Amino acid sequence: MTHAPSNGCPMHAAPAPAAPASPTGQALPEAIVHAEHAKLDFSRSMSYGDYLSLDAILNAQHPLSPNHNEMLFIVQHQTSELWMKLLLHELKAAMQHVAANDLPPAFKMMSRVSKIMEQLVHAWDVLATMTPPEYSAIRPYLDNSSGFQSHQYRCIEFSLGNKNAAMLRPHAHHAERLAVVQAAYEAPSLYDLALQLMARQGLPVPASHLNRDWTQPYAASDAVKDAWLQVYREPERHWSLYQLGEKLTDIEDAFRLWRFRHVTTVERVIGFKRGSGGTSGVGYLRKMLDVVLFPELWALRTDL
Repeated sequence: MTHAPSNGCPMHAAPAPAAPASPTGQALPEAIVHAEHAKLDFSRSMSYGDYLSLDAILNAQHPLSPNHNEMLFIVQHQTSELWMKLLLHELKAAMQHVAANDLPPAFKMMSRVSKIMEQLVHAWDVLATMTPPEYSAIRPYLDNSSGFQSHQYRCIEFSLGNKNAAMLRPHAHHAERLAVVQAAYEAPSLYDLALQLMARQGLPVPASHLNRDWTQPYAASDAVKDAWLQVYREPERHWSLYQLGEKLTDIEDAFRLWRFRHVTTVERVIGFKRGSGGTSGVGYLRKMLDVVLFPELWALRTDL
């Protein structure tokens, strides 16, 4: 049986030459690489490590204690900061799309924000393998450094509406970081932008929640809940806003899990000792569990 010429089609390309076999009949590893025509010389081109700046990243861990377990503590927090960098990248873009009435890409980005938060939740599982004696061995070397001082985390909180002027102060010594946090503090949150979008689409959102002081914590409103209720009672009529409400709920759901996993990990590792940043530790984190970012989206479910 004959076949027509392949004309360059990958599906009909000639198979790669078989890799030489060892006396046991298995292909030799080096032969497999050569058979695949893998590029091995990067003296004049960009490699994987070059593209990712891996030298800088993998040499950014500087344990201060002689204890083996400090590397875990450093890497867990550094990787969390990288995930938060991506989260902010997606969240800022989503907010811009919501402000521009461009919801399809905003939904994609908001879904990604929720998935990133899931990664941050699982990061606590690794840190939870650190036992109290292991943490106690490195604790004196941390001085007053604490995740409480993470400027990226603070930007996430502010962008989701949990505004608190006191949280600017830990960054006052670093002008560049302060400017970034200050900008998030003074800007409308994702939820504020969602309410403005609802008003543009004809929903009765009160003026008090459309033009307010964005630096103040969000205050729940029965009128806003009623506007969301219109959306949820007629989802086919308000489909894009209905989807927006669910994407917001997904984000807060994931954020709550992130906070909860943080609390349980801290309690498991240090108990009820004060945090290295000066807070009450578990007590402070438990108070944060009570913060509701998008209150009307949760309250309306009782009324449906």
